[in-house]
Amino acid sequence: MTNRTPRTIAALIRHGDYHQLADTPSAHQPFPLTERGEVQAAEAGLALAQTLAAEGWRLAETIDASRLLRAWQTAEGLKAALSSAGVPCEAAPRVESFSALAERGLGCAANLTAAQIAEVVAADPRCGELPADWKSNSHFRLPLPGAESLMEAGERVAEHLESRMAALSAQAGQDTLKVFVGHGASFRHAAHRLGVLAFDDIARLSMYHAAPVYLERDAHGRWHHVGGRWKVRGGDGYHD
Repeated sequence: MTNRTPRTIAALIRHGDYHQLADTPSAHQPFPLTERGEVQAAEAGLALAQTLAAEGWRLAETIDASRLLRAWQTAEGLKAALSSAGVPCEAAPRVESFSALAERGLGCAANLTAAQIAEVVAADPRCGELPADWKSNSHFRLPLPGAESLMEAGERVAEHLESRMAALSAQAGQDTLKVFVGHGASFRHAAHRLGVLAFDDIARLSMYHAAPVYLERDAHGRWHHVGGRWKVRGGDGYHD
C-alpha cells in the first residue's frame, strides 16, 4: 500500500465524423454524426473501458462535452458503451454540455462559405485584407463581431480543463480518468496553453475522430501527455 497522491488523467476526445458542409470554415455547424461517427463513438467507449481496466483507473462520473450536437452525440455514444462495459464509476456516467468546449467561433460569419466570408470582409471598409492563412493562423481573428482567434479558443478550453481537473484532483480518492469531448483545433491550442504541445506542433498535428489523447495533471498542477496519439497532418491546414 502506498500513500502517493491519486493520479488524475484527462481523456481529450474529438467528436466523431459528422455531416460537415463543404468549404465552410466555421466549426459551429449544427449537424449530427454520420453512421460512421456513431460507430466511432461506440468503439471509443469500448476502448476507454479497456484502458480503464488495464490501468486500474476509475471513471469520473461526468463526461464534459461541447454543446455542439456532434460532440454531445459522441459523448452519449461513449457513455452507452462505457455503461454496457460495466466500468468502475461512483455512479452511472452522465453527459454535461459546456459552451467553453466549443471550437473557435467565427461570430457573425458562422456557417458562411470561405468565398462568402471573403466577400463580406472585402465589402466592409473597416476591415483590412484577409491574410492567405487566415483559417489556420493561430493568432488571427476575423474583424467581425463575435469572432475569436484559435488561440483565444484554446485559452477558453484550457481554462475549462484546468478548472475541472483541479476540482477532480481535490476530491479524487484513487486514480481517476475524466473524459472531455470537443474539437480538434481548440483541444490542440489548449494543449499548447497547458504546456504539452509545442507551438509549431499545433499546425503539424491534428486529432483522430473519437480517439483519446491522455493528458495527466500532476499534484503540482503540471500537465503531461501520457498516452494516445496525435494525428500527423498531411499539410491540409486547419480542421475541426
